[in-house]
Amino acid sequence: MAALQSRQPETFQSSGGVMNENKSTIPVVAHVITDEDIGALQGSKLVAMNLNRVVKLLTDPHSSMLYDRHINALQRMLRHYTKGFPMKDLVQVFKILNTCSDRVNEQPRYEQFIIDILKICSLPFLKEKSSDELVFEQIVIESVSQLGYLMRVPSVDVRKQICETLLSFFSEMPRVVENSDISETLVKSLALLEHELPVKLAVLNVLQKFSKHSAKICDAMLRADAAHRVCSRLMDPDPSGQLLFRSTEILWNLLERGDKATLAAQLNNLTCISQLRDAFIYQLTQGYSHYDRQLRNDLLVIASLVASYCPNAPFVETGFAKQLVLFSTFQEVKSHNALVKHLKLMTNHEDFELKKLLFNVMVTLGNDSTALPILSEGHLMLALFSFVRANESQSGPREWTPAQFEELQLHAMSSLCSLCPKMLDDYMTDFGGHGNSLHGIGGRGNKRAQMRYCLRVLRSVVATGDELALQDLADQGAINQLITILTNAITSNTDDDAIDVEMQADMMLILSCLCDGDMHRKELFGESGVNVCSIVGCYSTEDYLLEKEGIFLLIDLLEACPKNMHNLILGCLLDLCENPKTIHHVLTWRGKENSSAAHLFCETWRGEERDLGVKRDGNGAIADVHKPLMGSLQDIKGVIPLPASCLSQAIVDVSENMRAKIYSTFCKIGFTDLPGLTVEDHITLTVIEKYLDFKMGEVWTEIISELEQEQVRPTTPDLEAVEAISRAIENRAEIVAGTQQELLEAQNSQDTLNEQEFYAEIRENYRQKEKQLNDFSEYVSRTSNYQLLKAAKERQEYSIEASRIPKEYKKTEFFHPIDLPQLQTTNDDVRG
Repeated sequence: MAALQSRQPETFQSSGGVMNENKSTIPVVAHVITDEDIGALQGSKLVAMNLNRVVKLLTDPHSSMLYDRHINALQRMLRHYTKGFPMKDLVQVFKILNTCSDRVNEQPRYEQFIIDILKICSLPFLKEKSSDELVFEQIVIESVSQLGYLMRVPSVDVRKQICETLLSFFSEMPRVVENSDISETLVKSLALLEHELPVKLAVLNVLQKFSKHSAKICDAMLRADAAHRVCSRLMDPDPSGQLLFRSTEILWNLLERGDKATLAAQLNNLTCISQLRDAFIYQLTQGYSHYDRQLRNDLLVIASLVASYCPNAPFVETGFAKQLVLFSTFQEVKSHNALVKHLKLMTNHEDFELKKLLFNVMVTLGNDSTALPILSEGHLMLALFSFVRANESQSGPREWTPAQFEELQLHAMSSLCSLCPKMLDDYMTDFGGHGNSLHGIGGRGNKRAQMRYCLRVLRSVVATGDELALQDLADQGAINQLITILTNAITSNTDDDAIDVEMQADMMLILSCLCDGDMHRKELFGESGVNVCSIVGCYSTEDYLLEKEGIFLLIDLLEACPKNMHNLILGCLLDLCENPKTIHHVLTWRGKENSSAAHLFCETWRGEERDLGVKRDGNGAIADVHKPLMGSLQDIKGVIPLPASCLSQAIVDVSENMRAKIYSTFCKIGFTDLPGLTVEDHITLTVIEKYLDFKMGEVWTEIISELEQEQVRPTTPDLEAVEAISRAIENRAEIVAGTQQELLEAQNSQDTLNEQEFYAEIRENYRQKEKQLNDFSEYVSRTSNYQLLKAAKERQEYSIEASRIPKEYKKTEFFHPIDLPQLQTTNDDVRG
C-alpha cells in the first residue's frame, strides 16, 4: 500500500512581488511496502516471527521434552505463515521440519504439523525484494532436496504430502527442481516403499511428471539406477494397473530424453528382462483395450532398445527370445502353443505397429549368435518368405488390408536382407501394391519397392560368398534375368532416379558376386557384360569389352568422376591390363586437350600425394631423400611397435591409397616411350618407377626403429645387411633426386634456348623490316633522281660482270666448255 501526503499551497517570494500557488495536490507513492504499512491497513501492526526461537525451543536439551510448548509454537508459526514461507526463512523452516521428522516416532503429534508445514511449502515462496530469487536461489535448491530426505518419515500421509508438494513446486519453479538432487532421492526411496503401494504410486507419478519435461532430470535419475529400480518391480501386484503404466511411462521418458546406452545397460540383467517378458506377454494375451495395446507396444520398443545396445542381453536365457519368435510367426506358421491358441491380431493401428516391431526385434536378435538357433526353430525365415508373394486386391474381414500387407511385405524383405546371410541353411530350405511407408519409397502404383527389396535380399545372400547359394541362384537363371532387366533399363527412354540407380547398382553387384572366379558363369554372362568382375579372366568377354571400347570408357570415367571412385576404376583397369590387348587401348586413349592416359595417371599420382601430404618441392621433385613416399599423417604417428599379426603403417599405406595401383599399371604399359608426357610428368614418373624400392626402404626403416624402441640389437651380419639395404635405398633416392634435377636443368636449358631462338627470330623480323624500308627508300630515290638511277644501273652491270667467269680463266687448262655442238635449242651464253 502507498502512503499519501498532501502538499499545502505555498507562497513564493520573487523580486517582482508575491505569487500564490493554488494548484491541486500531487500524491507521492512510496515504492517500499513494509509490514507496518500492511498492519496499518488491517488495523493492527504485523510483527515478524522469530523462527530461531522455535528452532531453539525444539532442539535445546532443556526444552526438548516440553511437547505442549512445542505444539503451541508450531501452531503460531502455521497461523503466521498461512500465505507461504519467505525465502529468507527457509533454512529455519527446514530445520524445524527435520527436527519434527526425527521425533515423530517418539511423539506422533508431530506428524500433523509436518503435513501442515509441507502444505504451506507447496505455496510459492515469498520475496521481500525482487533480488531475493537470485540471492536465496541456492537455499531454495537445498530446501527442495531436503524434501526428498523427509521420505524417511514412516508415515503414509507425510509421504503423500511430500509428493503433492513436489508436484506443486515443479509447476512453479522447474529449474530449481532440475538443479536439486530430489529426483535421485526419490528413485532411491523406492526401496523403502515395497509394501506401501499408494505411496509408491505417488512417487512414480512424481518421477513420471519430472522425467516427462526435463532431460537433466532424466540423466540424474539414470545416475541413481532408475531404470533398473523401476523395471525390476514392473510386475508387482497392483489391482489398479497404475504401477505397470507409470513404470513404463518413466522408462519411455528415460528412453526419449536420457542416454539410451545407459538405460540399456541398466536393463541388461536377468531380472529386468524377465520383468519385461512377463509384462509384455501379460499385455499381449490379457489386454483388450486401446490403452493395453499401446502399453504392450511401448514395452516391446524398450525391449528392442536393450537388444540393440546390448547384444549379449539375456533374451535367450530368460526365454524371451523364444516367446518373441513365437509371437512373430504364429500367424504365418501354425503353432499349438497355448499362448497363441486364442490370440488374434486385428487390422487396427496398434496391432499393425506390433507386427512391424516384431520384425524389427527379430533383426536385432539376429545379431546374437546364440539366438539364431531359436530363430531357426521358430521357422522365422519361412514366416518372412510367406510375405514374398503377389498382393491381393481384396482382403478378408480379419486379414491385413492391401496397403498394410504391402508395407509388411516390404518390412519382411528388409528383415530378410539382414537375416539371410546369417541363416543360409534356412534360406536354402525355404526359398526354393502401394509403397506407403519409408520402406515403400518409390513404389507408389507399381512394384518397384518390392523389386528393390528383392534385390537387396539377393545382394545380402551373394555377399556371403557361400558357393551353394551362388550356384543355386545361377541354376535358377538369375544371371540371364538380371542381364535382361539391365538391358531394358539401359535402352529405356525415361530418366533414372535415385532408386533406379540403386537397383541397377545392386544388380551389377549381384552379377559380380555370381561370376567372380567362375569361368562358366562368366561365359553365361556373355556379350551383354557391363560389369568388370563378370569379365576379367574370360577372354571372350574381355575381347568383346575391348571391341566396344570399354577401356576408353573406363579411362573417360577416371578423368571425369569424383576422386572417391578413382581407386575402384584403377583396380578395374589393372585387372584388365592382364590381357596384353588392353595395353594398346590404354596407350591410344586421348582425353581433354589431347592428353594421354600416362599423363592422367601421373596427374592422379600427384593429386594423391598432395592429399597425403608427401614432401615435394615446388617442381614436384623429392624434397626429403630419407622419406620419399611418406605422408604427413604417417610421419606424425611415427613408428609404433606392433605384434607380428598387425600391419605396420608402411604396409597399410599400400592398401589405403592408389599409388600401388598406379605403379602396377605403369609396370604393365611401361615406363619409357610414353606419349603425351610433360617434364612434370617425367619427374613424377621417376618416383613411380622406384615406388617398390622406396616402399621397401620404408619397411626396413620401420623394422630398424621398432628394434631400437624394443632395445633389440640384431646380430652383426644382420645389422650389416640392414645398414647396406638402408644405404642402397637412400642412394637410389638420391639418384632419383639427381635425375629429377637433371630433368629440370635440361628443361631450363631448353627453355633458355627456346627463348634465345625466339628473340633471334624477333631480331630477324626487325632486320627484314629495316631492309624492306631501305629497299623502298632506294626505289623511291632512283625513280625520282636520274643520277641515282644511272649509278644504280652501273652497280648492277658491275655485279653482273663480276658474276661471270673471267676471260683469263677460260684460257687455262682447267676450263672445259659445256656447250654441245649442233644443239638445236636456244642457248644464252651467259658467260659472254
